[in-house]
Amino acid sequence: MALKTIDANTLKQWLETRQAVLVDVREPAEYAAENIQGATLMPLSRVSKAALPDYTGKKLVIHCRKGGRGGSACEKLLAEDPSLDIYNLEGGIEAWRAAGLTLVTSNKSFLPLDRQVQLIIGLLLTIASLIGYFLTAPAFLLITGLIGIGLTIAGTTGFCGLATLVAKMPWNQRVATNCHINQPV
Repeated sequence: MALKTIDANTLKQWLETRQAVLVDVREPAEYAAENIQGATLMPLSRVSKAALPDYTGKKLVIHCRKGGRGGSACEKLLAEDPSLDIYNLEGGIEAWRAAGLTLVTSNKSFLPLDRQVQLIIGLLLTIASLIGYFLTAPAFLLITGLIGIGLTIAGTTGFCGLATLVAKMPWNQRVATNCHINQPV
């Protein structure tokens, strides 16, 4: 079954007419920084059909920052139950913002998960390369190769171990007091 997508303006109409339930699969800190009003937070690592909010008689819409994690969540849920009427918000919360639609914001700055991973990888590669070059320590050049292998695996499988680890860091688990994380029953 092909993954169904929805644009931000159509989703807004569905939410206004109570035709859809919206699930945000970003991390708690991302959600706390900004979210679409009424969205239920369920980080990608916790996505399962049993943990979904009640969507009886409604369309189920998943979203993330840009659409990638949302697509992964949809695929995971469809693998669990192929009969689900599920949609991924095309372009994620960034498309919602670009359409000029309202967001609930905390006015706190937050570095998105993908950029945190890029920053860590960039720093590791730079440090390992400099140590390898200046100390003539070829073993440090192996680190760059191992990171390359990790990136290759992440690119081919869609699973990034570093992103999973970074998502569990305390600064990514902070949740505003008004945030609700849906937990499996």
